Order: sequence, then C-alpha cells, then structure tokens
Amino acid sequence: MSAKRLKKQILKKKLFNKNRLVILNEDTFEEIFSLRLNLMNVFVGLTTVSIVMIALTTYIIAFTPLREYIPGYASTQLKRQATENAIKSDSLIKVLDQEKAYLASIKKVLTGDLDHTKLSRDSIVAAEQQELDPEKMQPNEADQKLREQVALEDKYNLFEKATPRVSQVLFAPVKGTVTQPYNAAKKQLYVTVAVANNTPVKSVAAGTVVLADWTPTNGNVMVVRHNDGIISVYKGLAVLNKEQGDVVRSGEVLAQTGFNGKGEAAQLHFELWKDGYPINPTQFINFE
Repeated sequence: MSAKRLKKQILKKKLFNKNRLVILNEDTFEEIFSLRLNLMNVFVGLTTVSIVMIALTTYIIAFTPLREYIPGYASTQLKRQATENAIKSDSLIKVLDQEKAYLASIKKVLTGDLDHTKLSRDSIVAAEQQELDPEKMQPNEADQKLREQVALEDKYNLFEKATPRVSQVLFAPVKGTVTQPYNAAKKQLYVTVAVANNTPVKSVAAGTVVLADWTPTNGNVMVVRHNDGIISVYKGLAVLNKEQGDVVRSGEVLAQTGFNGKGEAAQLHFELWKDGYPINPTQFINFE
C-alpha cells in the first residue's frame, strides 16, 4: 500500500514540479524571455489548443465555403448541378423510352408484323362474343310492366336528346372507290382507295402527327396518333401538308394524292390500328 502511495506522490511531484523556460541571447547570455510552468500546465495547454483547433476545423468544414478548398470536398454549386443533371438525365431516359415505344409501334404498323383482332362496329374496343340463353333473356312480369310504363312515358317526351352510340366518330379521309379491300389473312392490312389527282387527304379524327416522311416502299407516309389507342396510317401521298409533332383536328387536310411515278393513277393506301392491332377500316368508315 505504501508503494502505491509512493508512486502516486512521485507522479504528482513530476506533474506539478515547477520548471522555468528561459530564452537567452546566445552571444551575451542575456535573458530575453522566461516562463514558469510544469507538466500539468503543458498537458492542459496542449489539450486546450487541440480542442480549439478541432472545433475551429469542424466549424469551417460545416458552415463556411472554405471547405471547398479542402481536398475531397465538393462545392455546393457542383452538388446542386449534379443533382439537377441527375434529374434531367432521368427525365430524358423516360422520354427516350417513350419515343422508343412509339417508334417500335410505328415500325410494327409499317411492316404489318402483327395479328389482327375482331372489333364490334358499335365500339372500338375488342370484346368476346358469348352465347346467351334465350330463356334467361325474357323479362319477368314485373320487368315487362316497367318496360311498358317507361315506353309510354318516353313516347311523348319532347325533351329527350339523342346520344351517340360510340365515343369517337371517324371521318372519311377521302371519297373514292375501294379497289383493294382489307384482308388480314393475306397480310393485306390496308384498303386501297382510287381517287382523283390532287385529292386532299383528311384526318379521320383529332390527333398528333407522329410520322411524316418519305419511305422507299410506300412513298410519302403519314401516321397520326388519336385518342383511345387509335392510329391511322396514310401511304402513297404526293404532297405532305403537315410535319411530325403537328396537332390536327378531325377532317383537317393532311396531304394530297397524286401520281406515284410508276404509271399508276392516284390512290390512297389507308390503315387503321387499335392498341397495336390492325382493324378493317371499312367497318367504321364509308369511303364511297
């Protein structure tokens, strides 16, 4: 026990033993500066200086622009620009994906490499035909009386307004003679309509022009995207009056027909697509 106490006293004596730091002139040995201190004072002073330096460095890094000059730290402006560039690149990727999907759809429309579907004349939505039991379709006695009452009231109703049976009516692009009908079995996905030279070709419905360019196989071609997933294709055009990205109204002139340079008369090759499937345009449009 005395040994431990002796060690503590020796350590305490070393820590608190006062010393003098003297700076002398080398030539004259004149005292220039002196300072009385001990090991404890030195330890406390160094610790205090270290804490102040750490606090000051932390403050500079966290709250001042001086951290930009420290290697490894990026500036606030660079971080902001990097964030904006990341957002823009993500938006551009989404736009590119959408454009790729549109181009792939248009490519399928032009090549005709798709299966056809059967649509109802009263609706531009494909539906399955199911057989119904005639007995189940007969109204009961109460239903029959209600029908007779409603029919009697509607007979003299002067304020009833007629409503369309379909949500979208397709306009005839041209008026002429159908010389080549639609035949999906033979990959004939368009109808050929013979018209006079310089006949204006009109849009079947309101939409946006997604393609208006010349192709080696079909000459001038225009593709218009409409609502409800409908796409109309016009091939064999002589003059294009609209460009890609133009918004057109129903019945607005898109192009003009003309001679194709092969000795053939003016004609229009017209295709109609719904949700990526070709449909018979004559089911919905009267060309004559």
